[in-house]
Amino acid sequence: MRPFCTGDIEALNRQCGNGWRKVFNVYAKLVFAWRSADPVLDACLPGAGCASWQVYRDTVLLQKDSQTALLFNPPLPQQDLPNYGNGCADNAITGTIHNAYHIIMGRTYAKSLVQTAGLNLTWHGEEFAIDQIARTVVCPYFDYRQLSNIKIIRLVELLKSLNQ
Repeated sequence: MRPFCTGDIEALNRQCGNGWRKVFNVYAKLVFAWRSADPVLDACLPGAGCASWQVYRDTVLLQKDSQTALLFNPPLPQQDLPNYGNGCADNAITGTIHNAYHIIMGRTYAKSLVQTAGLNLTWHGEEFAIDQIARTVVCPYFDYRQLSNIKIIRLVELLKSLNQ
């Protein structure tokens, strides 16, 4: 994985068009809404001083130590993630984070992973699914039309349920 630097998202949007802009905007809106709904998460993630999702997108999202990533491979639910000192590790000795969240964009892709990634999905309607053990949630693709603000709130609720 290679983290973005400040300005990379803007440059990618300029060079690659509206499709990536939608993905980054929806991702930033999701994290911003989730932080607002979950004080523990808000305390764990960098960017608490961001006044808007736009500022968060431009200064924190996908950058080093942001604890966010955009992967193009199946999730590895059991994989420990390194803790670089700014997150909420639950193991101070090893410095690993055992509470990573995985979000799979797209129902069709998620269904293809049931066999290969060993996911045990419980569907909540047509668009959302959850695997409590793998800490994985399936949602519509990160696009304004597919993942509206109302659906972002539903996604936040499902992500928060992984901690219950």
